[in-house]
Formats: sequence, structure tokens, C-alpha cells
Amino acid sequence: MTSTADQRMTGYELLHNPRLNRGTAFTEAERRAYGLEGLLPPAVLPIGLQVARRHDEISNLHDDLQRYLALSDLQARNETLYYALLMSDPATYMPLVYTPTVGEACQKFGHIFREPRGIYLPITARGRLKELLSNWPEKNVRFIVVTDGERILGLGDLGAGGMGIPIGKLALYTACAGVPPQLCLPIVLDVGTNNQNLLEDPLYLGLRRRRVRGDEYVGFVDEFVEAVQALYPRCCVQWEDFATINAVPILARYRDKICTFNDDIQGTAGVALAGIFAALRLSKSKLTEQRFLFLGGGSAATGIAELISQAMVLDGMDIGEARSRNALFDINGLIVKSRTDLAEFQKPFAVDRELIKTFVDAVKALRPTGIIGVSTVPKLFNQQVIEAMAEFNQRPIIFPYSNPTSRSECTSEEAYRWSKGRAIFASGSPFPPVDIGGRTFVPGQGNNVYIFPAMGMAVFATEASRVTEEMFIVAARAVAEQVTEEDLASGLIYPPQSRILEASLHVAERIAAYIFDKGLARVSPPNDIEAFIHERAYRPAYPE
Repeated sequence: MTSTADQRMTGYELLHNPRLNRGTAFTEAERRAYGLEGLLPPAVLPIGLQVARRHDEISNLHDDLQRYLALSDLQARNETLYYALLMSDPATYMPLVYTPTVGEACQKFGHIFREPRGIYLPITARGRLKELLSNWPEKNVRFIVVTDGERILGLGDLGAGGMGIPIGKLALYTACAGVPPQLCLPIVLDVGTNNQNLLEDPLYLGLRRRRVRGDEYVGFVDEFVEAVQALYPRCCVQWEDFATINAVPILARYRDKICTFNDDIQGTAGVALAGIFAALRLSKSKLTEQRFLFLGGGSAATGIAELISQAMVLDGMDIGEARSRNALFDINGLIVKSRTDLAEFQKPFAVDRELIKTFVDAVKALRPTGIIGVSTVPKLFNQQVIEAMAEFNQRPIIFPYSNPTSRSECTSEEAYRWSKGRAIFASGSPFPPVDIGGRTFVPGQGNNVYIFPAMGMAVFATEASRVTEEMFIVAARAVAEQVTEEDLASGLIYPPQSRILEASLHVAERIAAYIFDKGLARVSPPNDIEAFIHERAYRPAYPE
């Protein structure tokens, strides 16, 4: 039967409420009781057949953006069916609701906009942010994913069009880890855009002004955080796709004050560390024996480098030595101590040697065991680089993590072919299997989806007061321990995305145990953490 909420809503209104609508799954008795007779075709179809129909519709479309739009329309009509479809085949639908398709959707946001979703907070409303947030109908918001749209994936400043990122991320919170969708709120902080093409586009939906900087920006973000804390005191805030100049200081400002994390810094670091833990099983070596060279010197690179360093410390290494094993290379060359253009967050990883201007020369000089690309510049892991890595590593770690696919530092085929099949590979965007010398390699995708939904589920279940750095190390180990020997034999260093829910709930259990152990939970610890997590996971089904 329908829920109490359904009984207050009938007829046409009920069919247009995405959280309550069941479409053709409403029974004949329900149709009579709630004034739906004549508003639906007479056939009653269970949710399984509804999923099959939607899958058939989407598979017959020939363009991923059209598939993205079809899924968005479904989410706006019938939320339960939307998540049932996503969770029926996550490996197929995750690339459609998030990377790489979401990048194009954000670029074309003003041209494909159909129905509003989430909250837009323009800086012109400063002083009234709590009032605007209060317009959201759900009063028990537990997760906010927020962006200011300045650094969307590797695509740059997309302004208000960045809303596609919080919407997509929160869909994955639910589809991949069972976080109840009604508790999630996507938000854009609109402080303008420096993208001239958008400013001149008559269909652009954001503020037509240059980006606000400095004290005015900081005050605006402060007001946002205060409004969230006042309205949703148990809410966790995830910062997403902020430019480095804002991402690093925002995280530093709030990480010890509220429940918050930055997925580009900490989630990316967690999934990279998970890949490294699995890679070490292939190379038969220890974490403390590794050296990494990062292509990119921004917040993602330093976030990964710092988490690797902290994990090395847990294995007994001094923090100074651990950081010295993680070097950065940016647009101006190797980050060395003598450079005068370094940001404070880069300095812990500056090496004491002469400046090196080309990446391949840095590889030859530093002889890293792994290279990690977070540059958003494609093709910089070229043949010279991969061959150099293979020359002094039996199993070189090659992680081109930049998104979307067009920004990847190399392809899986390039990494495997140029290393003669010896590379341990993972990328930020998906690549198809590769045949080299009669052997098939299945490239892993170092997707943050292995980390942030599970983190969200653990925080939701435990009502954690903080998200700490060590929680991401716990998450990384929990991801890596699920990679089977069979997975490793094919080159796969992450669990298959086809079983992402199972993997995420396992990771959530490990994080929740840590939260309880460290006294960060706001609920009492259960006797059985596994059951505790599973009982709270959302399952897309119509009420009986």
C-alpha cells in the first residue's frame, strides 16, 4: 500500500511528485483510492518491467548526452525507478550520470536545461543565504555537495553550469552506497564566471559578471557554512571542483570545525592510495619502498601526495622522508626548493635539487616507481615517458587520473603497449580492454566513486562529527582488500564497478568502525556494524 505521505497527495499531483510517483506500477486498488483511474494506461507493471522498458529506451539512443538527458528526465519523474535502473547495471549507467558524460552536460548546461534541481546561491543574495536555503522542502538534509563551478573536471570555469557535478555526485551517493536520496542537496555558489563565452551566451543561466575574489568571496562562503549549520546541524558538506586557490584554504578553514571534506583533494587521494595498495600486491613490494612523481602540482596532486605520506608514516616512516618520496612537476617544471613561485601547500614536497624543465627528464632523474597524472593536459605521458618508466621498473605504476577522457595523460593501450604489457595501469576515465601479445588487460578506473559514496554512507549511519584524513586511508585499504587475485591477473586493481554497492558498503563498514573507535560518532556503537550499515542503506523499491 502507499505511505502516509502518498495518502495526502492524490491524482495528477501524485503522478508528478518524483519521490512518490510509481507510474504504471500503481495497483488497481491504489488507482481507485488515489484518483489515478484514467490518468494511466490500464496495464499494471511491476518495477522490474519498468526498469527493462527504460533500459531498452536508453540503449536505443545513439548519443551519450541524449542518454544523460533521458536519465535526468526519469529522475525528475520517478526517483525510485531512476535508482532502480542505475543500481541494476552500475557499470553501464555510472559513466552516463557522471564522468565522462557529465562534462559535456555541464558545458552545455544552459542549452539543455529542463527542470530545476538543487539550490542556486548567487552572491547577489549575500545576507539572505539562510532564507534561500530554507526554500528547500526537505528539512533533514544530511549531505550537501557544493561547487562554485570554477574548475569543473578538466574543463575549467563553467560557472552555474557546474550544477551538473553536485547532481551527479549525489546520484552516486545513493546508487553506489545506499545513501537515502531525500537527504541529499546539490548546491551551486554563483560568484560569477571568467568564461567569456558563457558571459556572451544568451542562454547562460548564471550571474553575468566576473568572479568575485578576496574577502568578499571568503565572507560569502562563511555565510553559506553558517546557514548550513543553522538549518542542517547534522549535515556533511562536500566541496567539489573549486579552483586550487580556493579549494585548499576552504578545506583548511573548515575541516576542524564542521563535518566536511573535499573530494578532489581527499577523495582523489583515497582512490589513488587504494590503487597503490592493490598495485603493491602485483609488484610484490612495500609502500615505504615507493617513489612517486606527479604530473600536476595543484590541490589534487598535493592531496594524493600527503595521503600517501601519511600512510607511509603509519608503516613506520618519518613524515619528512615520506614526503620526500612524493615529487611534483607543474607547468614550470619540477617543484624544487629554489623556486620562488611555490604556494605554501606545495612546499612540503619541494625537492632539494636543480630545476628540471621536462617531465621525461624528471622521470629519468628521480626514477620513480609510479607516475600519477592530475594535470588535465592530455598525452603528456608519452612514449618516452612510459618507456623510461619501464626501463627501471619491472612493474611501473602508470596512473593518468585526469578527467574527462579527452584530458587523460595517456590511454590504457599506450601504457600497456609502450611498457610491453608490464604497466600497472589505472585511469580517471574508463578505457576498454586492451589485447597485447595475446593477453587481454582490463584497465582499472581510479574513480572517486569507490571512496566518497562509502564515506557518505559511514558518516550518515554514524552521524560523524568530523571527517579526518585517516578515514581516507582506512577507506583506501578497504577498497584494495576487495580486489581478488583473478582481478589482479587481468590487470584490474579496483573492484569491478558491477558490484560497486557491495564494495561501497564494505568500505562504509570499515570507516564506521574507525569513527566509533575514535569517538567521532554521535550515535551509540552497534553490536554488529555490518548489519548496522546494511539496515540504513536505501533500496529502490515501492512501499508494500
